[in-house]
Amino acid sequence: MSGSRIVALGHYQPPKVLTNDDLAALVDTDDEWIRTRVGIRSRHIAEDESLVDLATEAAQKALANGGRTPAEIDLVVVATCTAIERSPNTAAAVAARLGIRSPAAYDINTVCSGFSYALATADHAIRAGSARRALVIGAERMSDTLDWTDRSTCVIFGDGAGAALVEAQEDGGEAGIGPVVWGSVPEKGDAVVITGWDPVISQQGQSVFRWATTQLAPLAREACERAGIDPAELKGFVPHQANLRIIDAIANKLGLTDAVVARDVVDSGNTSAASIPLAFSKLVERGELSPGDPVLLFGFGGGLAYAGQVVRCP
Repeated sequence: MSGSRIVALGHYQPPKVLTNDDLAALVDTDDEWIRTRVGIRSRHIAEDESLVDLATEAAQKALANGGRTPAEIDLVVVATCTAIERSPNTAAAVAARLGIRSPAAYDINTVCSGFSYALATADHAIRAGSARRALVIGAERMSDTLDWTDRSTCVIFGDGAGAALVEAQEDGGEAGIGPVVWGSVPEKGDAVVITGWDPVISQQGQSVFRWATTQLAPLAREACERAGIDPAELKGFVPHQANLRIIDAIANKLGLTDAVVARDVVDSGNTSAASIPLAFSKLVERGELSPGDPVLLFGFGGGLAYAGQVVRCP
């Protein structure tokens, strides 16, 4: 195979919406404080739905949008940092729900860059001939990790899932998923942590902000170079939806004046590994991107890990 491509996308968010005004009744904050610092006005919070529920819903939509059945899938990869069960892993549980028989199934945890990592590993498996058709899912219940008295974190995160149906690109066709640029800064891994048996997230917000706004644009540009495309040719940019100020800073440094830039963080908050496929799926669903458009995906955050690649829009 000459590579792989994203055939279809799907996403799901739980119905409960928590606005900034709702949060103001729980913690010392207000709408202006939140919007000024992170650009978020609302987020979705799961109540009775599990992480597997969220992931399965998104995967089902990707399959439906791609016109495929569970029987045609031979690899399931789930990117998440909020799985509770150690075994079976989330990917296996999703496969069981969907009725996929005998797939390779594994979870991957690089927190907010997880979807780009998962997409890269699925692409590598297909290129190596170990798989032919994969479901790559980013899913999170970040609300399980929140201290609702800590306004520095509880105002930021939300729950949701996004999924991509990835298939082999036959020899002779242009690869739809470009080479990945990935890495981490382990010595600064404590900038974002989720610790303990009853996990609670904490982060050094200013440290992460400085790293993201000063170090990531060159890495995103490298992902474009590896794909053989100039950033000016991009039709879309879907970064991790961490913070509106970070998104705009990276987009400005890349000179993306004509590209559609995903800003789903405004309505969904930071959904960690789910944020990229969730935002990407919404842009496609709304018709803001067209089939074949080159789109830069770039995840970053906990670890501090990062990963990005240029893909062709389904």
